[in-house]
Amino acid sequence: MAKKMYFQEEIETMPVEKIKALQEEKFLKQVKYVYDNNEYYRNLMDEKGVKPEDIKCMEDISKLPFLTKNDLREAYPYGLLCRPVKDCVRIHSTSGTTGRRVVAFYTQNDIDLWAECCARAIVAAGGSEKDVVQVAYGYGLFTGGAGLHDGSHKVGSLTIPMSSGNTERQIQFMKDLNATILCCTPSYAAYIGEKLHDMGMTADDINLKAGIFGAEPWTEEMRHSIEQSLGIKAYDIYGLTEIS
Repeated sequence: MAKKMYFQEEIETMPVEKIKALQEEKFLKQVKYVYDNNEYYRNLMDEKGVKPEDIKCMEDISKLPFLTKNDLREAYPYGLLCRPVKDCVRIHSTSGTTGRRVVAFYTQNDIDLWAECCARAIVAAGGSEKDVVQVAYGYGLFTGGAGLHDGSHKVGSLTIPMSSGNTERQIQFMKDLNATILCCTPSYAAYIGEKLHDMGMTADDINLKAGIFGAEPWTEEMRHSIEQSLGIKAYDIYGLTEIS
């Protein structure tokens, strides 16, 4: 049942021409919405002499001011909000390791959409209501933990809200509760594989079939290493705060 709910055939098998038309329609709508509702970006557009009516197609994206990481930091904390704070129900943020944190504000609709995206990712990785999803992303300000947690609930999977760390306990729960899908950063997945080996176990001692990894870059070599150590198929997912 879950696959029928979350595999949206009309969208995910849409012809390229229709995809481009849909993207353009949403793009033009978004430009006007941001101009009308965000003073910070409206000022950037005004400084460049660009109005929403000047943007008529996707090719006109080059006319818009380029938003940089510095802009995201400079607008901290409320500068990029397009809705009143009273409409927001949660925040997430970046780690702040390269400077001031980037804060993203979520309305309830945003949270529902992010949970839907994560549910679709779980199903795309072969998950269903019969699976046990172990969420080992950090919970809290990082968007990944809460997103995969809510997505797993939407699919109807049994959810293990482990968060990150305490790796021996991770492996114990993974083994005892027969976790089938692991959600975490690729570097942590690699470490779990190493720790599994150190504890005298192999991939045959656990029941994982897939991993949904993101929030940091990783190589194909690393993917293959994780797949071998955990006996899984490893998938990418976007988890950065700025686009969630």
